[in-house]
Amino acid sequence: MIIRDARSADVAAMLAIYAPIVETTAISFEASAPSPGEFAARVDKYGNGWAWLVAEDGGELLGYAYGSPHRERAAYRWSVETSAYVAAAARGRGVGQQLYRALLARLAQRGYCNAYAGIALPNAASIGLHESVGFRAIGAFPSVGYKLGRWHDVAWYHQALRAAPAAPEAPA
Repeated sequence: MIIRDARSADVAAMLAIYAPIVETTAISFEASAPSPGEFAARVDKYGNGWAWLVAEDGGELLGYAYGSPHRERAAYRWSVETSAYVAAAARGRGVGQQLYRALLARLAQRGYCNAYAGIALPNAASIGLHESVGFRAIGAFPSVGYKLGRWHDVAWYHQALRAAPAAPEAPA
């Protein structure tokens, strides 16, 4: 398995992983899967400003992970939100861990200090993945999202990527 930067040619395979999650679970709070064009624009935006990585084995895309802005206001620019999605057939094989380790290292290298992940509950697999790579629970937003006929809490997890400098330069 190799971890590499996502490319536009990966969009269809990534959407094949993501669309069923959007359509059948509350893991993502999107109401419908994005179009290929919308998804490609996300890959371009987040891949250039933060990072978007894929795991590939023998030409098959097994999963992806990316960093995105934590919040839009300037004071938040050293913090990122992270997400990872793994193909159903590849779950339980360490794909998510390898993606996350590479993603977190890349984000730290680019100058980010903190990574946050929001996990719609219940989701024991995602909690296990995040804790296995060093994230720690910091709180929850109760009943923050309504999907599939019920309200869902979102647990928030944090991991320091590097020490916060006294006078930081903007991430690269």
